[in-house]
Amino acid sequence: MVVGGAATPRIIPGLPDEGTLTRWMLPLSKLAMDVSGVVTVGLLAVAAAFLPSDKGLLGRQAQSYVKGASWSALAWAVAAAVALVFSLSETLGAPVGEILAGNELTSYASQVPQGIALTLVVLFAVAIALFARGAITAGAAAGLLVFALVTLLPPALTGHSSSAPNHGLATTSVGMHLLFLALWVGGLAALCFHALRGQAQIDVAATRFSRMALWCFAGVGVSGVAAGASRLATIGDLFTSTYGLLLLVKVAAFAALGFLGWRHRGGTLPRLSAGEPHAFLRLALGEIVLMGATMGVGVALSRTAPPPVRTPIDRAFELLGYLIPPPLSLANLLTLWWFDLFFAVLAAALAGLYGAGVMRLARRGDKWPVGRTVSWYLGVVILVLSTQSGIARYAPVLFSVHMTEHMILSMLVPIFFVLGAPVTLALRALKPAVRRGDRGPREWITVILHSRVMKFVSHPAIATAIFVVSTFALYFTPLFAAAMEEHLGHIAMTTHFLLSGSLFFWVIIGVDPAPHKLPHAGRLLLLMVTMPFHAFFGIALMSMGTVLAGAYYDQLGRTWGASSLADQQTGGGIAWGFGEIPTLIVLLALGFQWWRADERVARRADRRADAAAAKPGGGTGDAELDAYNDYLSKLNRRDRSR
Repeated sequence: MVVGGAATPRIIPGLPDEGTLTRWMLPLSKLAMDVSGVVTVGLLAVAAAFLPSDKGLLGRQAQSYVKGASWSALAWAVAAAVALVFSLSETLGAPVGEILAGNELTSYASQVPQGIALTLVVLFAVAIALFARGAITAGAAAGLLVFALVTLLPPALTGHSSSAPNHGLATTSVGMHLLFLALWVGGLAALCFHALRGQAQIDVAATRFSRMALWCFAGVGVSGVAAGASRLATIGDLFTSTYGLLLLVKVAAFAALGFLGWRHRGGTLPRLSAGEPHAFLRLALGEIVLMGATMGVGVALSRTAPPPVRTPIDRAFELLGYLIPPPLSLANLLTLWWFDLFFAVLAAALAGLYGAGVMRLARRGDKWPVGRTVSWYLGVVILVLSTQSGIARYAPVLFSVHMTEHMILSMLVPIFFVLGAPVTLALRALKPAVRRGDRGPREWITVILHSRVMKFVSHPAIATAIFVVSTFALYFTPLFAAAMEEHLGHIAMTTHFLLSGSLFFWVIIGVDPAPHKLPHAGRLLLLMVTMPFHAFFGIALMSMGTVLAGAYYDQLGRTWGASSLADQQTGGGIAWGFGEIPTLIVLLALGFQWWRADERVARRADRRADAAAAKPGGGTGDAELDAYNDYLSKLNRRDRSR
């Protein structure tokens, strides 16, 4: 506050002033909200992932941490409620006493984005506090952990990130930054508390935290660079602006945290394994102090305006983060790439994890089919092309390009992903948990595969309904217009395309184990029944006389190309004709799988026949075949007797 100048602002007489109380209490309440949220995440992470469980049931220590998370979640809700009041005071430029005397708080909490975000935190944190009281299983603790991570996001996504020039990159990077940092800081804080209590299994918990911390370190670094780049116009702003100087302080703290983490992995963990339980505290407590200071710098950044960036006064730039691109052409699609951090990180993670699994099998001497590897990486390449190339730049501008991206993500990329058999690879590459009854990554995958939710959504009828009905529900309701207006809505929409397609094609041609297995004839029938619905969808778009999300496309002010209605009809034609390519690929894959299945059945029958023939008395093990062979033998003996 002092360094950033927010503690001593220039007050102009005659203009509204919220007062000293609000100036200090707003960041303090936000800091309390951040700390209590991070503590909640850390306690749930220790209970769900770091401490061993017994066949899905939490141990006594883990249950106590879940109950502790209920209290920290309650504090989280109270801090968010206080921040809500002081945020309104700052917004209106009026002291808190005047705010509480009026009715503005209700309108602010239900209509203004910042107020809605804090209201959601209050509601979600109270829900976490209530449900945590009765959670006794690792699955329940993991569910609450995911819920807590989601609860962290709304305030961050309505701050400086939403007003940055490249708000798409800013919001995505801030969200990722916050999630990784919460897991890292909260996990270490809860682990230090566990060590201070002198509890057992600190070596197991520290080892598991160390693995997660390495991923968090990488995630915080990548997202932090992206967040800084989205707010600074030049490198010089790092050294000439208060915001840039605070960023440099945060970078220095981040580098120090990385060094301490390296010391933990190299020195502390072996000493814990050797039976020195207090070795962990020597570095961890210093790391906690440094993390706390880093969070304080983060709050100061939220109260410090980024350096001014000149942006064109253009509605399209406000919506897209860039000006309307030049007229559509093949050359522009191939050269005008647009970086999307979310899908870039997703593609890198999918490629890296799959490659690591294949390499681990190779080091063990196990073979993994080359065709599956080629299929997986082909899917990753197509995913990158559809989300990072000129397709991604033109998709928010032209409905026809958006529909092309939709078809690729829902009907082409998933085919290659499910043929890559990632779940089978993970189950083979991951090691079982060291302790019997505990849950490591391999066991969690197995639990998810056999869960009731997975059994429900993977039922052929449900998977088909999600694949088909969600398309009609998206485009023929206000959901499409709402999703196109916001970058997060666009991410949610495209992610849904990818997941719904993967679920459907997993049922049709999936190699991985599934709760429901259809016979090959049933799969072929389901494919033939489903694909015409996409043709009907395309025809419906071509027949419409009104523009979907017309207000959004009008705001862009595109002056080249066909009209919005004509472009929408072109998109309908793409939806109508695109299905032939995936259908052909699926038919080829399904035919090959059917042939391989029949071949395996024939080989098993031959092996049974050979084994039975080798036994005394002969026989093949097949009653009908044995009777037929006896009949032929009788005919042969009769012919010889004649």
